[in-house]
Amino acid sequence: MSPHNGPNHDSELDRNAWSGLGRGLRQVCPACNEGALYKSYLKVNDACPKCGTELHHHRADDAPPYFVMTITGHIIIGGILMFEKMYQMNPWLQLAIWSPITILLTLWLLPRIKGALIGYQWALKMHGFGGSVDDEVQFIPDAPKTLA
Repeated sequence: MSPHNGPNHDSELDRNAWSGLGRGLRQVCPACNEGALYKSYLKVNDACPKCGTELHHHRADDAPPYFVMTITGHIIIGGILMFEKMYQMNPWLQLAIWSPITILLTLWLLPRIKGALIGYQWALKMHGFGGSVDDEVQFIPDAPKTLA
């Protein structure tokens, strides 16, 4: 089946940013809403196993960890300050409570945030999701460096 022939594929109603973000958060294919986005924890499938939509050209890069650190930091620091104000706990007890929560929250959020960014790129037809290939910057190692 072609990635553009199914009942839900490539219609403009399905290609809005909110549906792309939501499907990515659920870690499913942004095109068909059924196939798995990942083949392992953070390894994106080259193509959707259900509809065949190519997923390999996404460019999530460093954005997911940045968003995860921002979200996790706000939650953890807010929790630490709240518990300190309410219960006045010892610092070692705060560390014992919040360290595992930080690790678990980070590991839980990372694939969801990455999926949301991939779904967002799909919805906006970025990086090859629109059918055209982006122009790639070519690096020429021995090119002379000049200032314009």
